[in-house]
Order: sequence, then C-alpha cells, then structure tokens
Amino acid sequence: MADENPKSRPTDNAEKDPDNWVSGEDPMTGAQASYLKTLSEQADDPDAFDDTISKAEASKRIDALKAKLGLDQ
Repeated sequence: MADENPKSRPTDNAEKDPDNWVSGEDPMTGAQASYLKTLSEQADDPDAFDDTISKAEASKRIDALKAKLGLDQ
C-alpha cells in the first residue's frame, strides 16, 4: 500500500505552475519584489519590474529574467 502522507514525498509537487497557485493573485512578496528589481536591473529591462503585480506574475517574470540572464540552470 502506498504511503498517502504528502510529507513523505515533499518534492512531488515542488514546482507548480504559478497560474495554479491558490495564492497566485495575492500581491508579490517583498522577497519577490527585491529579486525581480535586481534581475530587471541586471538584464537592463526596467519594464520587467512593476510593484503592483501578483505573486504568480512575479514568479513568471523572475523565471523569464533568469532565463534571459542564463541563471536558469
């Protein structure tokens, strides 16, 4: 019988699509804002930073900037 306790497999759902996050429409966190601001400056893409976006949108922009900067490995 399989162990049904999700804590026994903590990485099974470690990467969810931000569009499916329960709290995805909440405002981005302070940590996300700071990281997004830093990445947007490093990528010379100031339009990528917007302090009014949601957690999910911030995550997508962070991923896109990391890819652009070659940090996604």
